[in-house]
Amino acid sequence: MSGQVFREAWIAGVLKHFPGEPKAGYVSPWEEMPVWEQEAATTVYEQVRGFLNASSGSAAKLSREQKGRFVSLCWIAQIYRHFEDPKPSYVADWVDQPAWQRETNSDIFEAIEHQ
Repeated sequence: MSGQVFREAWIAGVLKHFPGEPKAGYVSPWEEMPVWEQEAATTVYEQVRGFLNASSGSAAKLSREQKGRFVSLCWIAQIYRHFEDPKPSYVADWVDQPAWQRETNSDIFEAIEHQ
């Protein structure tokens, strides 16, 4: 369930922020995702939830960018976990990510935060 919350927030963010028509894989439903990606989404959800719990509510004071950066770093770590030599775009630092991806990562944090 937790990974599905992550995925639903990802899809909503992509549909909101992606310029033009997103790739089908960006908006495919949970059931169609590869197992590694389901595992990664679940892990990142749990990392965000753990961070929120550990902050005792103080994470609400983070900027939207800081929230998105956290999700981004957690996701990049999952990419490295699942791929020995990932494409550079899969592990791009925050400043090198397209705006739609940064906004979507921020949306993901906030969706988990408000759950």
